[in-house]
Amino acid sequence: MIKRKIDPNKPKIKLPIGHSYIKVKNVVHENNLHTICESGNCPNMHECWGAGTATFLILGDICTRSCRFCSVKTGRPNVPDYNEPQKIAESVKLMNLKHCVITSVDRDDLKDGGSQIWADTITAIKQLNPNTTIETLIPDFKGDFELLQTVIDAKPNVISHNLETVRRLTKEIRVQAKYDRSLSVLKYIAEKGVVAKSGIMLGLGETNEEIYETMDDLLKNKVSIITIGQYLQPTKNNIAVQKYYSDEEFKELEIVGKAKGFKFVESASLVRSSYHAEKHV
Repeated sequence: MIKRKIDPNKPKIKLPIGHSYIKVKNVVHENNLHTICESGNCPNMHECWGAGTATFLILGDICTRSCRFCSVKTGRPNVPDYNEPQKIAESVKLMNLKHCVITSVDRDDLKDGGSQIWADTITAIKQLNPNTTIETLIPDFKGDFELLQTVIDAKPNVISHNLETVRRLTKEIRVQAKYDRSLSVLKYIAEKGVVAKSGIMLGLGETNEEIYETMDDLLKNKVSIITIGQYLQPTKNNIAVQKYYSDEEFKELEIVGKAKGFKFVESASLVRSSYHAEKHV
């Protein structure tokens, strides 16, 4: 029998356990809610759900785009659930969350890209949970600033939009997305006075020089928070990992990012967009 060589830098994921994990899981499933924690096979689900937090996925669980790193289903989405904003707000209250993160699939099939449901969800959470802070991890809305403004006007505390990877790999990894369009979205957010945040994955074939260039591009476009994590192939149908970064390499990138001027840098193998999000408000 042939033994596969295991990369010592490949992160080890703990199994989810504990009372809080079970409580969050029950709330999510009993209310027929979607979370990126499950849809995206997030390696931190055990930690976040165990701490009583979750990242809600609105506008269904079928995406109109087909990014090669992502395990969320691609296809023709269902009609939006216009009761979803209230369901999310009630679930936030039931979980007693001090901070919540909302994200969504891309809904290029909708005229407004789902922006009104985005705004309605933020508003509903605020009305029912006035002391809960909110981070939104949004799509690019095809670069339509009017749709983006609809989300901004709902006044979440942080708006995040991920570059995901370096310029050279964007077309291959994100397929329908555009590197400069994402930067313009982030700049617009920051110029409207909202905290702008972005994230990238490593292990897709990028070089250190390209990582530094991406940091510089984000800073030039007024992004103050960056998350850097290891890409993990969620299914055999997704693009393969090219490299596993060591803890030392992630630490070095954290040091570089802070030296360049980011207010917050979350850099570690299992860091994902919403990891330690409550610190970024």
